[in-house]
Amino acid sequence: MIENMLAMNKTNILGLAIIMVAVATILSSCHDKRSRGLEYAPNMYYPIAYNPDQKNPIFENGISAQVPPIGTTPIGFTKFDEFPNTPEGYTAASTGITNPLPVTKKNLVEGQQLYIAMCGPCHGPKGMGNGHIVELGKFPAPPSYSTGNSSRGGAMNQLTDGKIYHTIQYGLNLMGSYSSQLSPEERWKVIMYVHQLQKPQ
Repeated sequence: MIENMLAMNKTNILGLAIIMVAVATILSSCHDKRSRGLEYAPNMYYPIAYNPDQKNPIFENGISAQVPPIGTTPIGFTKFDEFPNTPEGYTAASTGITNPLPVTKKNLVEGQQLYIAMCGPCHGPKGMGNGHIVELGKFPAPPSYSTGNSSRGGAMNQLTDGKIYHTIQYGLNLMGSYSSQLSPEERWKVIMYVHQLQKPQ
């Protein structure tokens, strides 16, 4: 008799527990139709900060993504305004700026790696104007650094730090600007390596 009562109590307790879980589930799911219930780390889904495209009551114009103040330079960028993208700016850059980095083996190796990745497809691994893009036959070859002549006049082996930097910054002819692909320090390392390619091969 006692054993039957214990078995009935266990059954009742188990049944009651199942009913309570079911009721809790139903009640929690009916609270908010859009709610997904409990979430792990909800701030990962609903960030505290405003998204750039959200309205923002903090600023007068209500825009989160504000334009930088006039005259400021974003972090990681270097202004090059004193040498504009004009023939005069190119000439001024020729004598106005020089490579601030020391010529070291480490800088030359890094410059070579950057050159091969960024410049080599057109200028070729040795700067002879025979890169993979040129070999396809769809684009004219750029002049050789050691023997060619610049389209702006003068020999390629006479290009100064400033002239090469100006060309990397703004591009020339079919060559586009590499200002977004190469940081100022990386450009100086590339220029350092280009000077090696200007020497007779």
